[in-house]
Amino acid sequence: MADTLFPKATGTMGQPYRRYEAIEKVNGSATYASDVKLAKTAHAYLLTSKIGRGVIRSLDLIKASMIPGVIDILTHQTVGDEIKQTQALYSGGYVADSVRPLGSAEIAYWGQPVAMVVAESFEIAREAAGKIDISYDILEPASSFDSAAAEMEALEPMNMAVGDFSAAFAGAPVKIDARYSTPVQHHNAMELFATQCVWDGDHLTVYEPGQYLNNIKYGLAEQLGIDAERIRIINRYVGGAFGAKGFLTQRTALVAIAARRLGRPVKLVATREQGFFLSAYRAETRHHVQLAADPTGRLIATRHEGWEITSRADTLALGGNAITLRLYACPNIEGRVNVAKTDRSTPGFMRGPGEVPYGFAFESALDELAYALDLDPIELRRVNDTQVEPIAGLPYTSRSLMQCFDAAGTAFGWEKRTAAPGSMRDGDWLVGWGCAAAFYPTQVGNSAARVRLSSDGRVHVSSAGHELGQGMYTMMAQVAAEQLGVPIEQVTVSLGDTDLPPAIVAGGSAGTASVATAIMAACDAIRRRLGLDGAGNGNAVAAMQKSGLGTIEEFAETRAHGLPPESVQGMYRGRVAMSGGVHLPDRAQLTFGAQFAEVRIHARTRELRVSRAVGAFAAGRIINPRTAHGQLVGGMIWGISSALHEQTEIDPRNASYINANLADYLLPVNADIADVQAIMVPEEDNLVNAAGVKGVGEVGTVGMAAAIANAVYHATGKRLRDLPLRIEHVLEEA
Repeated sequence: MADTLFPKATGTMGQPYRRYEAIEKVNGSATYASDVKLAKTAHAYLLTSKIGRGVIRSLDLIKASMIPGVIDILTHQTVGDEIKQTQALYSGGYVADSVRPLGSAEIAYWGQPVAMVVAESFEIAREAAGKIDISYDILEPASSFDSAAAEMEALEPMNMAVGDFSAAFAGAPVKIDARYSTPVQHHNAMELFATQCVWDGDHLTVYEPGQYLNNIKYGLAEQLGIDAERIRIINRYVGGAFGAKGFLTQRTALVAIAARRLGRPVKLVATREQGFFLSAYRAETRHHVQLAADPTGRLIATRHEGWEITSRADTLALGGNAITLRLYACPNIEGRVNVAKTDRSTPGFMRGPGEVPYGFAFESALDELAYALDLDPIELRRVNDTQVEPIAGLPYTSRSLMQCFDAAGTAFGWEKRTAAPGSMRDGDWLVGWGCAAAFYPTQVGNSAARVRLSSDGRVHVSSAGHELGQGMYTMMAQVAAEQLGVPIEQVTVSLGDTDLPPAIVAGGSAGTASVATAIMAACDAIRRRLGLDGAGNGNAVAAMQKSGLGTIEEFAETRAHGLPPESVQGMYRGRVAMSGGVHLPDRAQLTFGAQFAEVRIHARTRELRVSRAVGAFAAGRIINPRTAHGQLVGGMIWGISSALHEQTEIDPRNASYINANLADYLLPVNADIADVQAIMVPEEDNLVNAAGVKGVGEVGTVGMAAAIANAVYHATGKRLRDLPLRIEHVLEEA
């Protein structure tokens, strides 16, 4: 299997070792946050708002309190100022949503926690929550862009301009002027949002799935008004995340307060529906893309303006046009970003956060331009390929975009394509082929690691990183094994604990690049102490035994290029600090890829299916091709899902989510996913970081929706510019 799925180890490809934690996950012994058994645990249940905006007029707890087994009920009346007001992450704070948990009678969005029942069992707590009577003074909420109460705001600092777009566009011979949209989407992983809190005197231990435990630690300390050193967060495994479990949410402080009041552990496992409101989500977006080219296909002018939904409490804008407008050479560029403040919880990061929606719009428009020019879509990109980003004129550390298009195009069989829409058919099925670029910023953050080598050849490596399913355990073991020249079976790994050396947030495709660099630095220090030069040069174990030492332990912290010295201190306080992408003063760092999709649309029923997908990606050094391949294929499947299935439906009357469950929120099943092939294009980049790693976690999703939409046009001649692409949209032209 490895020979057919993964490339063999080379200078840029490591060994495809099986997952370090594979057996534990398969046999069920892996312990997730809600699996931890604590003595005398009480159970909590959240009651959430059923209005989208307003004020609580009254709370009647009598019937709920009379149920046997109910211990406590937390409301804004009983919590008051016990939870301190803190800033949102996007304003330099810690929390994902700055609405204070049970902080007042005001309701900012549907699904906001309004009470938490604590009881002897989950069932009792749930029953009691259903007995609480609440009356509200209701105000009309703003649910989306077109709501009368939505506040539109142009984010001037995110604007960009080079040359004179307006004049260049006006005089260009070939133009595209189109608008696109993407829907709100939620990523509720298999593991529900859970929190367990237990106090030992004035010290608090929290078991919670998260992607950045030091963020939870310091943010929670700020909310509770206590010293962060009195808090420990533990989380050995995360059952899926990709942004949903990135940062501190509404629930944690409530559980901590309940546990302190009771003097016993308290456990909360939010329901699947509540997960749609407690966590971050991909906000809906709108786009206006204008492209102009000369008859040869060279871009003369590009403009990409985006609109994004945010909450009334916090302003979050992802501004993915900071990359789309830098993808190709062009002398006249303009970009703008706007937000609509609505009565919704604050959105956040979902795999390829800004790149997925902005990439869909821009790469769709580029396909439209290719047809207007009667030029092959790959050749249009080749004509405008560049090794220097066009806004600041900075060089890319490496850019293998066209190598990815060539590799994926060859594997896909692109040369057999006939260009005219509707020209390819297989019996009753219209066949369409489309392609699009994939891209994601190569980001690196500060991280620390500790490595211990024993004379018996055993190695232990530790860092407060996170295992989300992406293979962090395996990567950490593999890097230490390779650096010290020991079999990977002799390496043990500790992660997911704030008592360990701090690591970057497990997001932004930056985890491996950041933590691997710290591990390498610690291993280098061990080798130097043993008088060895260079990783793998000389036997570290033999040198260790010769030295007469029993163990050597080294701690290392690394600072990413572009980050100031004081950012290392911030790492120890749970501050998010990443550098890279297109926000460096001296260079641009991106991972590139190419997505190809084949769609089949039934000529009579208009059933729409993706029958094949091929992606090729160049991501610098691949430490483990097995885990990287899984990330890329999983990302491509998520891209297919984003294009054809996923949309959180909003009721404009109250800004609620109609399909906040996994029965009505459409996701692909095995029958929806056919042939998906991910190709890893060899690439070496020694500038991005010491490990040469660019990251693969998110790039596999970017561009897939555009490739599919472009394929739909090729099959039918109908241009779909709004996601998701569904049968009713193709039926309109049937």
